[in-house]
Amino acid sequence: MTRLPRTVRLDVSDASVFDHAALPGEWAVPGGFAFVDAAHDALTQGEHNAFACGFLGTESFGRATLVAVEEATAEDIEAVVSALALHFMRDHGAPTIAQARAAAEQEVRFAAELCDHPIGTLLTVSRRFEGEDIIERFATLTPHDPMAAVHAAPIDLRGLVHAAEEP
Repeated sequence: MTRLPRTVRLDVSDASVFDHAALPGEWAVPGGFAFVDAAHDALTQGEHNAFACGFLGTESFGRATLVAVEEATAEDIEAVVSALALHFMRDHGAPTIAQARAAAEQEVRFAAELCDHPIGTLLTVSRRFEGEDIIERFATLTPHDPMAAVHAAPIDLRGLVHAAEEP
């Protein structure tokens, strides 16, 4: 089975820092493609937060700070690719469904490559602009108990956004 990231919400901070927060339990992709043509000095605070530390949920197309590595069925993967392809057509101007689907498949493969970790491993992303390039870094948090993420005490992740804004 293929592993993919799935959104996790340990507290309410995603709803505070993102203009549109992903729902808990959505399959996710890194989603950095959404900022390829962005003028970094023109991003709103919410857009900047999404850029700096947000994975893209593939149902709501909202952002999440944390994702967990989970097993995905072939049906799950097909649903993610199809939803992402439609998103590329609707929101990113993909000229044909074939091109949108190819881009979606590539993004899902990248997401799967990030999940070469035990089930339950938490992933974070941090992004920054470097000239015209977008630099992405991914980090892992591995709970000793795979259910630790589900039972963890609420934590405040808003400081991560502020830290990501510093040079």
